[in-house]
Amino acid sequence: MSTPKLTARIALLTGGAICAALVAAAPASADPTTDFINSVDDAGIGAVDPAQAADLGRSVCPMLSQPGQDVADAASRVADAGGMSLGPATMFTGLAISAFCPGAMTSLANGESPIPLGLLGGLGGFGN
Repeated sequence: MSTPKLTARIALLTGGAICAALVAAAPASADPTTDFINSVDDAGIGAVDPAQAADLGRSVCPMLSQPGQDVADAASRVADAGGMSLGPATMFTGLAISAFCPGAMTSLANGESPIPLGLLGGLGGFGN
C-alpha cells in the first residue's frame, strides 16, 4: 500500500476513533484522571494498569505539542508504549485527548479540527 493511502487510512481511523471517544466519554467529574481510567475501562481497552494508563494518557498532550506531530503519530507512539494494536491505541489516544488536552477540546468545540485535514488529500475532495 502506498504511503499517501496508508496515511489517509490512518487519518480516517484516527478521526473516527476520536469522534467515538468523544461520544463515549463519561460526564466529567472533578478528577480527569479518574474519568479517563473509567472511560478506558468502559471502552474495553484491554487490561491496563490504571497508574500506567494514566501516565501514558497524560503523555499524549505533550506528544501532540511537538512540531510536526499529529494524532496519528501520537496513536502510533501510544501503541508502541502501551503494547497495544493501533485500533485500541487510537481509541486510547482519543480518550486521553478528551481528558487531558483542553486546547484540543476547545478546538473541537469551536468547530476546528485538531487533525490536519491535509492528510486527507485526494479523498473525495476532503483536505483539498
